Amino acid sequence: MSLVCESGLDPIRPFKLFDKNSDFLKSSLKLVVLVLLLGSISLFLRSIFSGQTRWFNDPTRNIPVVHETHVSGALNISHIVFGIGGSTRTWSDRRHYSELWWNPNRTRGFVWLDEKPDPNSTWPDTSPPYRVSEDWTRFKYSSSRAAVRIARIIVETFRVGLPNVRWFVMGDDDTVFFTDNLVSVLARYDHKKMWYIGGNSESVEQDVMHSYDMAFGGGGFAVSYPLAKELVNVMDGCLDRYYRFYGSDQRVWACVNEIGVSLSRERGFHQIDIRGDPYGLLAAHPVAPLVSLHHLDSVKPLFPNQTQLESLRTLTQAYRVDPARTLQQSFCYYPTWKQKWSISISWGYTVQIYPSLLTASELERPMRTFLTWRSWKNGPFTFNTRPVNPYPCEQPVLYYLDWVKEVGNGESVSGYKKYGKENECGKADYRRAVERIIVSAAKMDPGEFKAPRRQCSEISSLRYGKMKVRIRSCKPGETITS
Repeated sequence: MSLVCESGLDPIRPFKLFDKNSDFLKSSLKLVVLVLLLGSISLFLRSIFSGQTRWFNDPTRNIPVVHETHVSGALNISHIVFGIGGSTRTWSDRRHYSELWWNPNRTRGFVWLDEKPDPNSTWPDTSPPYRVSEDWTRFKYSSSRAAVRIARIIVETFRVGLPNVRWFVMGDDDTVFFTDNLVSVLARYDHKKMWYIGGNSESVEQDVMHSYDMAFGGGGFAVSYPLAKELVNVMDGCLDRYYRFYGSDQRVWACVNEIGVSLSRERGFHQIDIRGDPYGLLAAHPVAPLVSLHHLDSVKPLFPNQTQLESLRTLTQAYRVDPARTLQQSFCYYPTWKQKWSISISWGYTVQIYPSLLTASELERPMRTFLTWRSWKNGPFTFNTRPVNPYPCEQPVLYYLDWVKEVGNGESVSGYKKYGKENECGKADYRRAVERIIVSAAKMDPGEFKAPRRQCSEISSLRYGKMKVRIRSCKPGETITS
């Protein structure tokens, strides 16, 4: 016993040492577990907030570097880049719409396809150059995967990095743009600020279903460079947040809305969300430049006895002579002891002669020759309409553009030929009295739309079945009845 005590040896010491080591190991293990747990939580949170399904974007995330050149001077078509949504399946049938307005020597942009076209075919020189959309199948969607791809066109067009860009304009492969008027509209806005410009649907049911605050994409919409730059940063995460939306334009609107930019409406962008005959709509165009037409395969041809493509070529002939005046409406009266007529002119398209005196508020209201887009009903529309008079003797005589030409000194002359049967009304005098109408006008200054006013017109002569009408700026104090 004394030996044990003297030696200082403790028979239970090894077990005490084991207990101390065990406590140390337990503490170390707890620390490791805590570190792993915190790391797992961190990775989990990172996957939520930085992945494709994120709700909040990282402001430090790298944005593709695009060379931005500050261009001075007036806006022209070279400052605009078009992004056209197309597909290899539809392009061969629809490319003719784009070729009506695309000018390879002036316009810039691309048609974005879902896949490469047939390598055995040659891409037409008259079409916009094509690009193939990036991998868009990784995004969530509920009803239309193609809508995701088309919504990203603005991002992909921006990333191409073309220089001297002020505006990005989106449209479909069946959208017809009137580019001179597009330039004059966008020139009224400061391209250094964030702008989202376009138009609504004509059918209320469409606006209610999607949004009144949305620019409908088929009619085309414009995004300024600064806004496009912001969209590049938020678009991909934004698309997953709104994957339940139906169309590409609704997705873009939602992303623009997150940035805080509201729609600036321009009445010359036409979605053409109507069925039937667009005549009444185009014959009473608002006092605004004609910028675009869409859904032309879904309505009757603009001109009788022509295909839709032939009709557009006819309208384009007038547009090239006087872009700003195209479809602009003007009224005048022919009140004599024998006749009391109302004449409505939609320049470059049609003239109507009514056998009675109608007020300006009646003449400017489109005749309801069309139905709503989805339900095929008589309305409601986003503008006032009037029914087609059921009595043949009260209906207007219709004249359609036959020819148009420039005559020098900034002047134009256009001819309109009567269309329709004479035996539809027993009172044939007003239907037989005028066979052709000749309209003269000075070339319209786009600046007049800054303070929109419908121009005046007057009949200069009527003899031998030919009526001559002059369109001009209204005189001081002049009205349609004075």
